[in-house]
Amino acid sequence: MESPAWSDLDDEPLLEKKISQLGLTLPGTPLQAQVQQLYDELSQKGLCFHPPCHVGDEWFVPVGIPSIFVPFFLVHDRLRKLEAKMMLEVEGESPEWFMRLMRHEAAHAYAYAYQLTRKRKWQRVFGKTSTEATPDFYRPRPYSHSFVVHLDDWYAQSHPDEDFAETFAVWLTPGLDWRTRFKGWKALQKLEYVDELMRSIAGQPPPYQPAYRVKDFNFLNIKLKTYYARKRKQFEDTYPDFYDRDLRQLFAGAPDAGPARKASLYLRQRRRALMDAVCESTNEKKYRVNKLLSRLIDRCDQLDLHLIPGDATPDMPVAAYLTTLVMNYLFTGKFKRRK
Repeated sequence: MESPAWSDLDDEPLLEKKISQLGLTLPGTPLQAQVQQLYDELSQKGLCFHPPCHVGDEWFVPVGIPSIFVPFFLVHDRLRKLEAKMMLEVEGESPEWFMRLMRHEAAHAYAYAYQLTRKRKWQRVFGKTSTEATPDFYRPRPYSHSFVVHLDDWYAQSHPDEDFAETFAVWLTPGLDWRTRFKGWKALQKLEYVDELMRSIAGQPPPYQPAYRVKDFNFLNIKLKTYYARKRKQFEDTYPDFYDRDLRQLFAGAPDAGPARKASLYLRQRRRALMDAVCESTNEKKYRVNKLLSRLIDRCDQLDLHLIPGDATPDMPVAAYLTTLVMNYLFTGKFKRRK
């Protein structure tokens, strides 16, 4: 397959291109095989509805429309590279990650196509749904056994619709013995219900398939630079001065300790390792943690902070502090300092 002309562009001219001008489609790409894998998994469960898949600006299923949108940046390696540079990670990059997301989105498509949320038992099991979007911030309970664990951030706990979607995704995953995996969990009752529910609609075409109109979901008629400006803004947060006390405690070295002992230099040198450690323990987006580190580095420079004598690499206390800030953000939507 011949590479498009834009794939050879440097970042700056590529960012001037409108996404809609890139000619992106799923057929003819490696993603087509993974879409087919989803369809095969559904068929193996006796389900005949194969949700249509389209190229979009993010992973989503429109409210009321049983169609799956796959992010445009996954369609071509050049766009994956740009996404990684702009956002530090590519959501759904690996085949395993892609399929986890596809199974989750397929659940939303099935909920709309078969009007599942209207069923009384569905509401008793998962709770009453609403037209409100999944909240950006919620208070997860990491050790709860009432919800399955499929995607990161204990996403099933964020909304009844997501609880169903995550449960469905676990139920659909090939080779997963979910009865054993979740034995003794309250979530097993939800899985048993999904199994019962899907058996009841096996072989039945969906009663609700509204026509998909491209113009209703045309979010790609913008330049790549505009897309990333908006996306990066979404992950930005204001930096309040009340971090100063914590930074002064972490980096309490003498102001005249010299350039090699500057806290900002240490943070720059250990930036990648600290970011990876915090992201691994919190499942937070790398871009957000990286932005937080940038603000801390700038503030350490402004305060002229230095490492404590004898403490060459205080990775553990710094990573613990960053983790605290990130977990507070997950729970409250704000990076709060420690009490």
